[in-house]
Amino acid sequence: MHKLLPCLFGLALLASCSAVRDDSFSSSRGNKKPVAHNTVVECILYDGMTKESTQLTNLSVNSEVQVLDTVDAYFVRARVTEKGKVLNGYLYRTCFSQR
Repeated sequence: MHKLLPCLFGLALLASCSAVRDDSFSSSRGNKKPVAHNTVVECILYDGMTKESTQLTNLSVNSEVQVLDTVDAYFVRARVTEKGKVLNGYLYRTCFSQR
């Protein structure tokens, strides 16, 4: 009985900590807005996350891009305005400087 009570308390503590962390993650992620960045090299905006994906446009050096989301270690989801037309797609992270 003496060992059961601390174990139950420990499990309750872990459960409450993980629930708080999940709530704060989802609420902070939902509040993020697109962030404007400039490219440092020539890049291609793809409609998917592979080199075999369709190329939507070529971006020159110092093009302004709105980063919508960091998808994975290699790609970001981005929005580009070109000649009055808004294009959404994926760019390699290497298009931007390290911050």
